[in-house]
Amino acid sequence: MRRRRLHPPAPVSEFSGFRFPPDVIALAVRWYLRYSLSYPDVEELLAERGIVVDRTTIYRRVRRFTPLLIDAARPCRHSPGDRWFTDETYVKITGQ
Repeated sequence: MRRRRLHPPAPVSEFSGFRFPPDVIALAVRWYLRYSLSYPDVEELLAERGIVVDRTTIYRRVRRFTPLLIDAARPCRHSPGDRWFTDETYVKITGQ
């Protein structure tokens, strides 16, 4: 008797099953978070680009996808102490 090889299930995208494509959802969430826009402002910006969406939908997508965007951006953050900033200083060495 031959055994069947079981293929691992394909990874499912977090964006699957929604009406709008992932790039539109990510764009709306990014605009809301980055530029501190209100939901009606994001709705208006999307409408100018031909995408009709309700502000409640934007609210729901922001609530759902903000943690995912935070987790994706976390490795890019700088850890404390990895950069140094210096101001202009005056140092007197051997009287000069």
